[in-house]
Amino acid sequence: MKLLFAVIGALLATLMLDLDSPLHARQLSEPYTIPEFTHRNPEDWINSPPLVRDDLKGKVVLIDVWTFGCVNCYQSLPWLKSIETKYKQQEFAVLGVHTPEFDHEKDRRKVAEKVQEFGIEHAVMIDNDFSYWNALNNRYWPSFYLIDKTGKVRAVYVGEMREGGKPADRAERQIEALLEELD
Repeated sequence: MKLLFAVIGALLATLMLDLDSPLHARQLSEPYTIPEFTHRNPEDWINSPPLVRDDLKGKVVLIDVWTFGCVNCYQSLPWLKSIETKYKQQEFAVLGVHTPEFDHEKDRRKVAEKVQEFGIEHAVMIDNDFSYWNALNNRYWPSFYLIDKTGKVRAVYVGEMREGGKPADRAERQIEALLEELD
């Protein structure tokens, strides 16, 4: 079984190296409304009180689905922080959704420690029951959902994002275009 997981992991890693692979970036033919956030308990949120979808209306939002044990998630943080800084003065927000891959990643204290260690300042919803993961129909860590000012998902990016990489550049161009759109 471990060999099967290793082979699948190697195959996925190979696909991720092809930055123009359809697995890495998916433009949507039909935008859809982002699902309502599934966690309302303040203990399920870090850096923010519980949010609802309408709290983000009027902003371009990048939802980052991650887990603290994921190397690709961790290596995407410099890019994520750079776009937060770049668009800080605009109607732009990043929202993290921490969905654990392993049981030890379900510990809220450990998640909070990693948020502090990584210098994450945006809101993070802890999704230990995979309810938001499932609402998004997500399958990968990390995944980035780009939301327009009306709350519609306009693009999905899967895999590690690096400053200057093709997917990151594509995402930034789309963020800028969405920021220019009228509400």
